[in-house]
Amino acid sequence: MFVKVTSGMLLQPRSAQTQPGRPSFAPGPSRADDRRIAAASIVVAALYLAAAAGASVALATGAPGVLGSTPWLPLHLALTGGASTAIAGVMPFFVSALAAGKPAPARVRGAAVGLVALGAALVVVRGLAPALTLVPPIGGVVYLAGIGMTALAVQLGGRDGLMMRRPIVTLGYTLALVNVGIGGTIGTLVVAGWPPAVERLTALRDAHAWTNLLGFVSLVIMATLLHFLPTVLGTRIVPRASAVVAVLATAAASLLVVAGFTTGWVAVAGGGAVLALMGAGALAVEARQVYASRGRWSSDADWHFVASASLLAGIWWSAVGVTLASALVLARALGLIGDDRAWSSPLVAAPLAMGWVIQVLIGSWTHLLPAIGPGTPADHARQRYLLGTCARPRWLAINVGTACVAVGWPLGIPALTGVGALLVAASVVAAAGLAGSALRLTRRRA
Repeated sequence: MFVKVTSGMLLQPRSAQTQPGRPSFAPGPSRADDRRIAAASIVVAALYLAAAAGASVALATGAPGVLGSTPWLPLHLALTGGASTAIAGVMPFFVSALAAGKPAPARVRGAAVGLVALGAALVVVRGLAPALTLVPPIGGVVYLAGIGMTALAVQLGGRDGLMMRRPIVTLGYTLALVNVGIGGTIGTLVVAGWPPAVERLTALRDAHAWTNLLGFVSLVIMATLLHFLPTVLGTRIVPRASAVVAVLATAAASLLVVAGFTTGWVAVAGGGAVLALMGAGALAVEARQVYASRGRWSSDADWHFVASASLLAGIWWSAVGVTLASALVLARALGLIGDDRAWSSPLVAAPLAMGWVIQVLIGSWTHLLPAIGPGTPADHARQRYLLGTCARPRWLAINVGTACVAVGWPLGIPALTGVGALLVAASVVAAAGLAGSALRLTRRRA
């Protein structure tokens, strides 16, 4: 901004001058605490993902028969811990940023992240120390309280903003929080040993998996990408019908599948599977249109590559995973398979958890940390350089590893699954380490 000096006096811009009948210039809302909480949630999420990577390697390379055991622990570390904590921290941040308004109070934001992270830690005790039967239900209650605080932060964020909040994004977030409330309640009742839930364990397990992985985490990522993907690719945010279809179809799909599983109305679940396919297809169309109008970056090529290529590859893996998960539900609706085969973690976990959720989280924090984290412009430039380290090898490792696990696990090929798990784990640990180093860089300079 240029100013003019006249007679030794520094003149202020017109908007900053106090004029008769007009209020003086008021600065925008402070977002320092909002940024710090979002950055802290990313750090906690990275730690959870690193732990999930270690657990998946242990599962895939263990003694004979381990591959046939449950993947419960790594999945819950990655999803309940990593993805949910990042969502609790970043979702309210995006809502207030889109509205250019005052963020939710820091205490609400901090409580949301803390309760979700703590609740997830207590829940995963079930996979580490099964004898502590009281801890996981307590964790479920704490986790749900954190989700409630996240919903409150979303509602309070940006309410007095200068810009209209993009309705489809906020609606997607709201529906996702409804879904996780359902899924988290189901999981808590099951681990608490509530007899009606235990008696219908198979159906409720499938409903829990669908509503949390597809109805919550996937829906939040999908709604976020509607404004985040154009930002990363350097193009305008354009409202499109594909965005509306992607969000609404995915949200309705989860509710219908869960209703079908819990009531035994397989036709309802089948209808939900069809909607899920429509949602995944609409997201792919949206991504293709955004990619076609992408900008050309003149600097920080490796940093831009990690962020953009991770988001785009994640969308592809989402389409694969949703297709496989929906195919199982449709096969059950047509009577081709039994109830116990309507969900298969070996078949869908690699595309949806590794290729989609984890990869998009890595791409997102790669872009966000230099944008919202602490530090000077010079610090942010160093962060971008650091976060782009070994960009293509890391991207290849997570995608090739996901492909190996996606093929080797369902087909019962331990060597292929083990190699894939090691590749994914190496990429995740490297990304988490680089994220931590990027934040330590600014702390040392402070």
